[in-house]
Amino acid sequence: MASESLPDFAAVVAAAGRLQGRVRRTPVMRSDAFDARAGRRVFFKCENLQTGGAFKLRGALNALLALPADARVTRVATHSSGNHGNALAIAARSLGLACTVVVPEGSSPPKVAAIEAAGARVVYCRPGISARETALADVLAREHAHVVHPFDDADVIAGQGTAALELLAEPLAFDTLVAPVGGGGLIGGTALAVRGLTDTCTVIGAEPAAADDAWRSFTSGRRVDAGVPDTIADGLRASIGVRNFELLRRHVDEVVTVSEAEIVAAMRIVLEDLKLLIEPSSAVAVAAVLGGRAAKLGGRVGVILSGGNVDLGRCPFLAGRA
Repeated sequence: MASESLPDFAAVVAAAGRLQGRVRRTPVMRSDAFDARAGRRVFFKCENLQTGGAFKLRGALNALLALPADARVTRVATHSSGNHGNALAIAARSLGLACTVVVPEGSSPPKVAAIEAAGARVVYCRPGISARETALADVLAREHAHVVHPFDDADVIAGQGTAALELLAEPLAFDTLVAPVGGGGLIGGTALAVRGLTDTCTVIGAEPAAADDAWRSFTSGRRVDAGVPDTIADGLRASIGVRNFELLRRHVDEVVTVSEAEIVAAMRIVLEDLKLLIEPSSAVAVAAVLGGRAAKLGGRVGVILSGGNVDLGRCPFLAGRA
């Protein structure tokens, strides 16, 4: 892919300027108990406390704010398993735009309800990225709308990178930043922020072993499709995007995978040690730190807690299940 089609560090800085005062500067938290479990100092960027309950508002809002003044956009559309759709609906409503979101069947009911509560129209489709894209194309054939892709969009990626930009502004001298990987918007933006500010911090992506397309893409050097993975981390079921894979290949040091059991255990540990309820997609990055599998994991680690939109009725340990 040509370099000019990729966002860069300057794009992340520009996004931070656009988003100033429009998104929350989420807190950074840590826990002695968690550090003892992990055997290192770990700092959590709490995007689970962002408006909409996830980091996604950063990318969605930046994409809309970056539109040319003469774009004359009145409706936006996307496909999403939940958090991006909710974020785009919130961003669109704040700017007076209509919004349509294509949602795969089987998505988290609370996330779908949040999309509708934010004022968007929901259109259902079959699971899988190809079905999502086909359904979105059908929507666009019936109504004129500007598409904001959930991850393979330069402005979305740049917006997501502002979470890491804020974290790196803390006087903490990180050795490593860890972020979950689904479509790759967050890990791409995180890597751009790190590479723009320091040459001593490694970047590690984490994903479920049951949806390991980013790991397979990273290790093989060619982009691999995820298919229709079966993982509790519903926000990480998408295949890594084209731009996102290129940023992964260029700027990320390591990709690791974790099991479903480790994801659930990490959710519970964060609740116990930090008193924060995070969604499974967030817990993937936490599990990677607890498992210690990453060869390049340093002694001072920053983790992006990507979201906290949990379907409480299906959360195993809250329901008394293993």
